[in-house]
Amino acid sequence: MRPARGLFTLRCPLPAALGVALVTACDMNATPAPSLAIVNARVWTGDSTRPWADAVAISGDTILAVGSSAEIRKLGAERVIDARGGMVAPGFIDSHVHFVTGGFRLSSVQLRDARTPEAFTRRIREFAATVPAGTWITGGDWDHEQWGGALPERSWIDSVTPEHPVWVNRLDGHMALANSLALRLAGVNRATREVAGGAIVRAGGGEPTGILKDNAQSLVARVVPDPPAALEDRALDTAMTYVASNGVTSVHNMGSWSDVAIFERARAAGRLRTRIYAAVPLSTWERLRDTVQARGRGDEWLRIGGLKGFVDGSLGSHTAAMLEPFTDAPNDRGLFVNTPEDLYRWTSGADQAGLHVMIHAIGDRAIRALLDTYQRVATGNGPRDRRFRIEHAQHIAPADIPRFAAQGVIASMQPYHAIDDGRWADKVIGPERAKGTYAFRSLLDSGATLAFGSDWFVAPPTPLEGIYAAVTRRTLDDRHPRGWVPEQKITVEEALRAYTSGAALASFEEDRKGRLSRGMLADLVLIDRDLTAIAPEAIRDARIIMTVVGGRTVFERQ
Repeated sequence: MRPARGLFTLRCPLPAALGVALVTACDMNATPAPSLAIVNARVWTGDSTRPWADAVAISGDTILAVGSSAEIRKLGAERVIDARGGMVAPGFIDSHVHFVTGGFRLSSVQLRDARTPEAFTRRIREFAATVPAGTWITGGDWDHEQWGGALPERSWIDSVTPEHPVWVNRLDGHMALANSLALRLAGVNRATREVAGGAIVRAGGGEPTGILKDNAQSLVARVVPDPPAALEDRALDTAMTYVASNGVTSVHNMGSWSDVAIFERARAAGRLRTRIYAAVPLSTWERLRDTVQARGRGDEWLRIGGLKGFVDGSLGSHTAAMLEPFTDAPNDRGLFVNTPEDLYRWTSGADQAGLHVMIHAIGDRAIRALLDTYQRVATGNGPRDRRFRIEHAQHIAPADIPRFAAQGVIASMQPYHAIDDGRWADKVIGPERAKGTYAFRSLLDSGATLAFGSDWFVAPPTPLEGIYAAVTRRTLDDRHPRGWVPEQKITVEEALRAYTSGAALASFEEDRKGRLSRGMLADLVLIDRDLTAIAPEAIRDARIIMTVVGGRTVFERQ
């Protein structure tokens, strides 16, 4: 454990466990009074040497001490908060977000809970009336399962958007709907050829319906204009405000080089309130290698060094790569977004350069292929602390579950997806294959590391809902009161670790984040109740009271 920076020029340093009493016995002039103390709390430290306490003190951007309320009060903090029995935990780390996109989504048309085609059309019509003609309408996050599974078509919205190009995506981001104006601007018509790793959904005669899946989405996405820098900065600020209200202090952004530029502007201006580990596309590993060599990996607010790739698509879009056909589509096993050889070449080169690889794999065929690729790279490049990650790891063949721990592969998973997909996944893959879906319990029991996140914009960046999902597995429609695939439930503390120390490990930051102990960064959250002492079903009713990042309060509920 490294000591708290700048806090102690001590003749009597604090012992590792606590040391509050020694501070009061030392020369108090050597230790400035804490800037903030929280007392009368249930402090879950995440530190195995002292998992529970009832108070914490912060000096500057660092945890000064964790201990009893009486001991912490003696330190004379500038501000003392009485938690009234509320729970203090390390700040939540969301290990998989699309941060800037999430910020933009908060101000776009809202289609996630549109339950009928009529509601879908009406919301787009109403939103179009609020923006000038010619404005692209994007975002949406629709879910066709809300109205029974029929994919939307451009004919639904053409009449209400004659002057607005529309490009609205399904909530998982693996398919989107374009209206006729958007297709015309993109030059997409019946003569357009298929795109490898994607699909253009067509009606009779080969005419596009408006739905484009995975790589085919690039046909329209490439003509959508980039927003101005001012709107990008506003989206980032909106995203930071939103996640702070949900207790999130750090995120792992799965994004682009343009995202990095937005983050760098904010870092230079001192505007970051959320710590960011920014991953860029795996295919650009050489650019990242050169950037790291020239500029380093950043600091505790903004770090680079990670690369995000794709094997397949998503279950909801029927583009997840499965070993056996989909139950409801016997001639379809999904698709690979990238070829195995490209993935191997990029991963091997990035790994040789000392970069961090994290790749999306959802279907069991995709996960097996990726585990094989990781094993091949590790064997070829030799031992090192590489911490390969599989993003989502949703539908794992039983034989592949032990391979995560055996190969040291981190399962970066999003528990909210389990209670969302669980409403309809059985009809797509059948109940037997569902037993390996979001296999939190099996992975932990095999010795694997879990890092939890949200996949925001796909799902909300709300760790309390994620913990509820992992612990109860009750689907959003409440049709599984005992839990969907209940044998994969985990405990509250296991879920907390996945959102804190597990996620910190997944970004090589476990020495500074994920635990509340002396010398760690002062990133913490205050919750209105002890999540370990209430009925699991009540976790979704808990509320964030305060979020602190680097000793600064970034959210406080009045």
